[in-house]
Amino acid sequence: MRALITDDVHPLLIDGLGDLGFQVDDRPDLATSEIIDFAQPHELIVINSRTHIKQAEFARLPNLRVIARLGSGLEIIDLPEAARRDIKVISAPEGNCQAVAEHALGMLLALFNKINQADDSVRECKWEREKHRGIELQGRTIGLIGFGHTGQAFARVLHGFDVRILVHDLIDVDLSTFPKCKEASIAEIQAQASVVSLHVSYNDSIHHLVDQRWIDDFAQPFFLVNTSRGMVVKLADLIPALQEERVLGACLDVLENERPATFSADEKSLSSQLYQLSNVLLTPHVAGWTVESKQKIAQTILRKIKNWLSD
Repeated sequence: MRALITDDVHPLLIDGLGDLGFQVDDRPDLATSEIIDFAQPHELIVINSRTHIKQAEFARLPNLRVIARLGSGLEIIDLPEAARRDIKVISAPEGNCQAVAEHALGMLLALFNKINQADDSVRECKWEREKHRGIELQGRTIGLIGFGHTGQAFARVLHGFDVRILVHDLIDVDLSTFPKCKEASIAEIQAQASVVSLHVSYNDSIHHLVDQRWIDDFAQPFFLVNTSRGMVVKLADLIPALQEERVLGACLDVLENERPATFSADEKSLSSQLYQLSNVLLTPHVAGWTVESKQKIAQTILRKIKNWLSD
C-alpha cells in the first residue's frame, strides 16, 4: 500500500510505515490545493489541520482506506461519509495532550504574574515592582469545559495546586482518579469559577459557545483559557468583555481566523483591538507543539495503524 505524508513528522513515523510495508511519499512541501490530487493513488494519507476531507474530496480518493490526523481535531473530516465508505479515521490526542496542558498552565501563570509585561519593562531599563504585582492560583475554582485527553491532562497538572476543579462534558472518565475534580453543569461553572479553560472538540453545536450572553451569565468576572479551537470563542464579543473587565484576562492559543494574510477589514479591526490589550496572552496555535509531542504523535499514529492492519 502507498502512504502519503502531508506534514512535517517525526522520522520514526516515516520509518515505521516503511517497516510495515508501505511505500511512503513524504511530501510536506505540497501546497494545500495539490494534496487531494496527489493523494489519489494512496491508501493511507497523513494530514494536519490544513487538509479538509469532506464528501467532495472523498469522491476523488478512490483508493483511500485510512486517514491519519496528526493531533486531535476531526472537524476537518466528514466522519459519517468516512464511515459510509468504510474508511478508518485515526487521530492522536494522546500524543499532544500533555504539551497542551503544560502550555495552558504556563500561559495562565504568566498572565497572573504579568510576566510578559514585567519582562518588557526590565528590558526598557525600568524596575517597576508594584506595577507588576501578580495574583495567585491557590484557592481558586477552575472550570474545565471538555474532559477528554487534554482536559484530563490539564486537570493532572492542576492537581499540584490548592485549587477546586469543576469539569463538564466527561467522556467515560472515572473521577475517583481525579480527587480534586467534581462534575458540573455549565451553569454551575458560571456560578462558581474564576478561571475557565476550554478543551473541547469542535463541532457546529459549540460554534461561538463563548459569546456575550455566555459571558454575562457568569456570577463574577473570570479568566479565560482557550487552547482548543478558535471558532468556539466569538472574538467580537470577547474583546469588549475584556475591555470592560467582565473577562479579567485571556490566554488564547487559537483564534477564529489564524491566517493574518486573509483577514477581512472587520478581522483586521478586531485583531488590532485584541493586540492592544495588556490582559491578553497570545500564541500561534502551538500549545501542542513540542519536541516531545512530535514524537508522541508519530508513535500514537503508528501504533493505531499497526492495530488496524492486525484487525
